[in-house]
Amino acid sequence: MNIKESKQLLLNKLYEPYKKCIMCPLGTAGRTSVVFGEGNPDAEFMIVGEAPGQTEDELARPFVGKSGRFLTTALTQLGINRKDIFITNSVKCRPPNNRKPTLLETTTCKNLLLLNQIKIIQPKIICTLGAAATESLLEIPAPMTKIHGKIFYFNTIPLIPVYHPAYVLRNQQKIEEFVEDLHKFFSYSISNQQKNNS
Repeated sequence: MNIKESKQLLLNKLYEPYKKCIMCPLGTAGRTSVVFGEGNPDAEFMIVGEAPGQTEDELARPFVGKSGRFLTTALTQLGINRKDIFITNSVKCRPPNNRKPTLLETTTCKNLLLLNQIKIIQPKIICTLGAAATESLLEIPAPMTKIHGKIFYFNTIPLIPVYHPAYVLRNQQKIEEFVEDLHKFFSYSISNQQKNNS
């Protein structure tokens, strides 16, 4: 068994008790699926969003609705295949009417699942999409207009916040900044690898 297979088994074991999770109010608020995340369990790059939307809830997959398709297109333009990274959300269940998750919901899901996903996957770098995901991991206010594209650290892992794709779709003038920030995210890890190998 290789590392990738071993990590996938660990993720499956992590998810098993929470397939019908009711540990926070979202478990009984009308969600259809617990959307754990998908991608390479041994990924160097990890993307963390806010919470599933309606399409994600129906298909039990992260970022497959309108904003997800936009994200995938942006990744493809940068030469990144979604299958090579790991994509998840800070909260795994859809909040009613796509409202922002509460602190209780975010903290519960982070402690039960997100922190353990990061521990298993051990990404080289994390990209957070939007303020809610950024605040979940950094535990500081996250005014995206001021912090997007900057490098922070989650424990020892570099973390780069970028605008949420849904926000960018509503504010088309931000597309260039969004793509530039994603490029910075991927190129930062690659340049660090090259330094470590030299």
